[in-house]
Amino acid sequence: MTSFAFLAQSGFLKAPPATDQPYAVAGIAWDGATTYRPGARFGPRAVREASHMLCDGIHPHFDVTPVGQLGDAGDLPLPNTSLEAMRAAMAPLVRPLIARHHMAWIGGDHSITLPLLHAYREYLGRPLAVVHFDAHCDTWKDHFGEPSGHGTWVYEAIEAGLVVRECFTQIGIRSAASRAAREYVHDQGGLIFAARDLRGFVGPGQLAPAVDSIRERLALHGHPPVYVSLDIDCLDPAFAPGTGTPEAGGLTTNQLLSLLEDMADLPCVGMDCVEVAPPYDHAELTSLAAASCVWTYLCGQIAAKAGALPAG
Repeated sequence: MTSFAFLAQSGFLKAPPATDQPYAVAGIAWDGATTYRPGARFGPRAVREASHMLCDGIHPHFDVTPVGQLGDAGDLPLPNTSLEAMRAAMAPLVRPLIARHHMAWIGGDHSITLPLLHAYREYLGRPLAVVHFDAHCDTWKDHFGEPSGHGTWVYEAIEAGLVVRECFTQIGIRSAASRAAREYVHDQGGLIFAARDLRGFVGPGQLAPAVDSIRERLALHGHPPVYVSLDIDCLDPAFAPGTGTPEAGGLTTNQLLSLLEDMADLPCVGMDCVEVAPPYDHAELTSLAAASCVWTYLCGQIAAKAGALPAG
């Protein structure tokens, strides 16, 4: 599979093509389900380019690097005009990558997460826990009159039994929504940490109770595998202006990275980072934040697997 990802060594962290490396990234350059500002199809390229600022890739907290253990599978070749056709085309491309690598997927709009969860559910043979960073609850029952889109995937995943309802956690929610949509995950037994709940929580110690609550839920339900879905608009537009549906009052980059670092010991099986829309970015703030989040996630997983997570 080839794409612009490998032109002039432009893979994530300048990684070589994915072959047998334990970790890999792949782009899903699709934004056909956006409802406000399109442009997330250009996210994978921008995030890869921003990752080159990470130099040797050695993380200052985990003291490890993905370099040498990471491959880049390029962008999945997908149709651009039909959500159903895109999801159907994704399935045979995603399954072999999941089987070979611990994957980080770079979107693309948030509609890509539902087919990814289908693939992980089928491959693992059990429902997943999900940690969902977002400004929006994505629990609407329809997509402006259409049956599915980037704002319905949480509802669809829960109703389809792809996830453990009690182990679905949302962080950063703050957009306008009806009570039924806004509290849907809570009503299903899951956890919601709205952006307002986290105001004033700055350091890792102040944010730790949120991740502790996730750990407790996982323990109560047999430690299901965890999937992380990170919509970059969980960040306040001051930190991530380049996104399709920005919402004021969001997380800081510092908060988000602290949470990702603290989550490194969870039994994660993969993650996505979506909704980076470079046409609306300024000074590459959004793509740099996204690249740092993907890098932090990967370094945390590498450190955890090596039994080398830092104390505290």
